[in-house]
Amino acid sequence: MNNSDTNKIHKRPWWQRWIRKNIDTSVSTHEELIDEIRQSQKNNIIATESLSMLEGVMQVDKLQVRDIMIPRANIRFLQIHDSFHDILNVVLDAGHSRYPVFDDDKDDVEGILLAKDLLKYVGNEESFDIDDIIRHPSFVPESQQLNTLLSQFRNSRNHMAIVVDEYSGTSGLVTIEDVLEQIVGDIDDEHDDVDEKHNIRAQSDGRFTVQAKTEIEEFNEYFKCDMSDRGYDTIGGIVSQKAGKIPQQGEEVILRPFQFKVLRSDGRKIQLLEVNKIN
Repeated sequence: MNNSDTNKIHKRPWWQRWIRKNIDTSVSTHEELIDEIRQSQKNNIIATESLSMLEGVMQVDKLQVRDIMIPRANIRFLQIHDSFHDILNVVLDAGHSRYPVFDDDKDDVEGILLAKDLLKYVGNEESFDIDDIIRHPSFVPESQQLNTLLSQFRNSRNHMAIVVDEYSGTSGLVTIEDVLEQIVGDIDDEHDDVDEKHNIRAQSDGRFTVQAKTEIEEFNEYFKCDMSDRGYDTIGGIVSQKAGKIPQQGEEVILRPFQFKVLRSDGRKIQLLEVNKIN
């Protein structure tokens, strides 16, 4: 092996180097590779938590921004003409660290305000000028792959991006935390509230993304339906029961009047579902 080959190996992501060292790389499909990794966990080569993260890393490149974004209707916006006290009240109520700032229209996002930047004006509110502290916004399309978005976040050092639709309108926002949660699972902090964790998210194209842990009662209330909760508490449980197994990423299950597509599954449980209403 020459120096060029050695350099190429060291440039590969850590998980690719680990797989090449520990897994049979003669497998020819994504599903076969997942099966090999799961077998390694059963043989106690890797821990259960490591298995979940490896699967999350491999599945990130199959998800798009629209699958995980916070829809426009759920965003806490600030207006560029808001006073210091108005903004402070929103920050105290919402508890977020970053807020999109718009001018006259929510399709016209001027920047991102970091809550910590308000501290310099405490006791000196009359000198407040929002233009001095808002940061240039980053925009991404709904269709962007999550692995590309994660690289963009790392390179730009931004933690939030505004998601735009095909007409350049604001359709949602996405944070680096949203992407990382697809790998490591839910990340709760001291500001997270149960109601702030949106288990069901409506997308601009009529689809819905639903956390598999969503209770059936919550699902029924949201969709105004009567899905049976006999024997199961969560929507992931009832989908797995219908499939007769733990469905893998990409598999579809029909429970009329809905079609469920698995967006993420770690082999032990479903984590994220795409839901479409069908006739």
